[in-house]
Amino acid sequence: MQMLEKLYRYLQRKAEPLLPPRKLVVIEGDSLPAEIPMRTVVLARDGQEDWCVGFQCPCGCGRTIELLLIKEARPRWDYRVDDQGRPSLYPSVWLQTGCKSHFWLRKGRIYWTETSV
Repeated sequence: MQMLEKLYRYLQRKAEPLLPPRKLVVIEGDSLPAEIPMRTVVLARDGQEDWCVGFQCPCGCGRTIELLLIKEARPRWDYRVDDQGRPSLYPSVWLQTGCKSHFWLRKGRIYWTETSV
């Protein structure tokens, strides 16, 4: 089973440049919805304050990644959106448990680091 999971993740990474970039969807509120569509980055915004972003782990493990944007949070992330609606996140995302993916999200595309398993 572990061999099949590794093969699936390898194919996911190779397919990334062939698929359309992820787009940002803004929702009202301070939390993410229960379901997030694949290749979508959801921004939870309450009034004028951005709370978090969430998306499906790009490795295909099925995990929903939630990253805090509020200034008081540690760790926290910043985001930018280009004129085509493609999001970028700063710093990189490095999951310490589960699949242990490590990647950058730039202009809606995933760029895997060398430390990714």
